[in-house]
Amino acid sequence: MERHFASRMATTPKSFVREILKVTEKPEVISFAGGLPNPQTFPLAALADAAQRVMAEEGTSALQYRTTEGHAPLRAYIAERYQQRYGLSVTPEQILITCGSQQAQDLTGKVFLNTGDRVVLERPSYLGAIQAFSFYEPSFIDVSMGKDGIDCTELSEVLSEHPAKLLYVVPNFQNPTGISYTQATRQAVAELMRAHDTVLVEDDPYGELRFEGESLPPIAALAPERTILLGSFSKIIAPGLRLGWLCAPCAFVEQFTIAKQASDLHSNALGQYLIARYLYHHDVNVHIRSIRDLYRAQRDCMLALLARYCPPEVSYTPPQGGMFLWVTLPEGLRALDLFHLAMEENVAFVPGDPFYLNGRHARTLRLNFTNADPAAMEEGIIRLTRAMRRLMERTPIATVPSY
Repeated sequence: MERHFASRMATTPKSFVREILKVTEKPEVISFAGGLPNPQTFPLAALADAAQRVMAEEGTSALQYRTTEGHAPLRAYIAERYQQRYGLSVTPEQILITCGSQQAQDLTGKVFLNTGDRVVLERPSYLGAIQAFSFYEPSFIDVSMGKDGIDCTELSEVLSEHPAKLLYVVPNFQNPTGISYTQATRQAVAELMRAHDTVLVEDDPYGELRFEGESLPPIAALAPERTILLGSFSKIIAPGLRLGWLCAPCAFVEQFTIAKQASDLHSNALGQYLIARYLYHHDVNVHIRSIRDLYRAQRDCMLALLARYCPPEVSYTPPQGGMFLWVTLPEGLRALDLFHLAMEENVAFVPGDPFYLNGRHARTLRLNFTNADPAAMEEGIIRLTRAMRRLMERTPIATVPSY
């Protein structure tokens, strides 16, 4: 049977997170694995109001086939918000509505990549992007991440020695590390894109979720002619609607539109009308502030719990926003070994391995802090740190003291 499958299926990895989520559906498991927004943040009443307005006033249009580019008022809103937040000169014609930013990554691979083309990634990088680009059988190269973002000295050397078609980055609260690029790093990346004729794919699903520090413009503001900027409604409204967008030069959008027509004709029209009505009739800034307040408290709670329970040999990176904490185990330990011990304790996380191109024996792990209440979070951290001590001491669970 396998001989019937395309060769690309053998080189495209499964989504580790999707597979873990099947296990974490068990009620006894406390999960820090998925990048799940807190359902408390879903604006149920406002969306219900918007749905009633849509069905009463635009129902037949919302339920009909629509244009591939997307609902015009929604595209106009996104373009205007870029202008208001960052001063970007963006027109609605530069916006294409997609099925989440994940589809935008897939379309980018479909439009830009031939087999063997080089794609440069951060190390570590978002595993969903690795999976999306893998379908087009590129040659991947990864570049180290530091506290200020991607290592631009190393990036310059890589691009000089190995000219690349695309560079994929997550500059705001990177998934998985939570690191944000400084302004200097953003400027350097923009300059390198021009110098090496490389297209930047700037994924920004978390940019609105800053708890502290200065909000910086996207790299697209510095190199608009070379950047595909991705956005998502999943983190600020609701992921179940599966709607996002890409913002790019019109020449790029024309090609993306052709590729999208072949994929799905257009994204969910009813969802687009619903979000547009919500955005035009409710103050999304007030809503986003409430999300930030909640997530800040949840981040602070997890940091306090790690400080209280975590073995001192284990380190972690406090993020200024987003949804994730990045944890590093002592040398010689493997996050996959910890994962199996943690599942015995009924607590889940994502080991670092799938975020690396060659992630075997990674000693890093990602924790999501946005989808657990304080009591569950404390119990989950107690279980996780107990598993850490079991791994470090190689002792039976019965001999590990309870907290």
